[in-house]
Amino acid sequence: MLTKQNIIAEAKRLKFADIGFTDAQPFVSQKEYLLAHQEEYGWAEAVGLGLLAGTDPKNILPNAKSIIVLLESYFEEAFPLKMERNFGRCYLDDDRVTKDGLSLKIKAFRKFLRENGVDSKVPFNLPHRLSAARAGLGTFGNNCVFYARRVARGSSFVFPIAIVIDAEYPRDEPDIAIGCPQWCRNACVAACPTRALKGGGKIDPRRCISFLTYYGEGLTPLELREPMGMYVYGCDRCQNVCPRNTPWMSGEKPQNPRVLAKATDFDLSCLLHMDKPYFEKKIWPHMFYMSADDLWRWKMNAARAMGNSLNPVYVADLIRTFKENSDERVKSMIAWALGRIGNKEAMAGLEKFSQDSKGIVKEEIEQAIKSSAAKL
Repeated sequence: MLTKQNIIAEAKRLKFADIGFTDAQPFVSQKEYLLAHQEEYGWAEAVGLGLLAGTDPKNILPNAKSIIVLLESYFEEAFPLKMERNFGRCYLDDDRVTKDGLSLKIKAFRKFLRENGVDSKVPFNLPHRLSAARAGLGTFGNNCVFYARRVARGSSFVFPIAIVIDAEYPRDEPDIAIGCPQWCRNACVAACPTRALKGGGKIDPRRCISFLTYYGEGLTPLELREPMGMYVYGCDRCQNVCPRNTPWMSGEKPQNPRVLAKATDFDLSCLLHMDKPYFEKKIWPHMFYMSADDLWRWKMNAARAMGNSLNPVYVADLIRTFKENSDERVKSMIAWALGRIGNKEAMAGLEKFSQDSKGIVKEEIEQAIKSSAAKL
């Protein structure tokens, strides 16, 4: 019979950072929280994430008896600064589409279970971080992120991977708590520019920069554009300022060759001008929350980042894309970005575009011209 120690040994052999066990009881508190906060989380059901169903492991595997939680640390190698500046680190080496990294390890682990008579499922909608806490692998932060207890120097740069199984094993001691030191005084909450973090481990996901970059509806609201800064996909601000992450972030790391090799593909200018074939070949396999139908959102995000860079080098790209693109959300954000940069070339472009524009695009152009003039 496969013992708990056998499973732990296999996880170590496959070089997972850590492993823990918990029971397959429903996540009652999580379900109650979701039901009480439908205004903030209703969008998740609308896009098919099935968070409510995921609170009961038996909805995933009818004979569920235990949950194994594996931890994978994802910031063991350094990333090019130009990538970290625009993208959340957890997405930079994501292989959920290419299936040539972490996915292979998970597949090998499940094969080991299967060959020893244990059925398993790896659900996307189970509360992974809460599973990890129930399995004693760490605690939460005031930023709602999970922090490892034994690995990654106690940082939040870990992926919890919850695996529901049909065999019962003794559970590890749970530690469902916020482990932040009192002296920190909520650095993450203070650093969240869109005020998504509410403190006490609570968040309004609709205001989170990560959510806004890939799930946000329509043109990004004016009041959120500047606070979103340079991020195009994802965000790491609350992790960057966290003192619990300092030991892990301060260590010397070798460059990640996979990310380094694709860095030029994710240049802001490339994203702003990309067509569907470019997106499907170079971008989507690595950052897949948006489909080819959402190219407008990628371009809108890239234009916003260009504007927030205040770098005149992007003005020519923005003007060219305004002329070539028909999507009013993209054109509107380009107008805002040109106004934010506000140099002579940008203002000349806005004045010219104003002559033939209408509706929301013309409104954005006029506001951009007015805002830029007010700065002079």
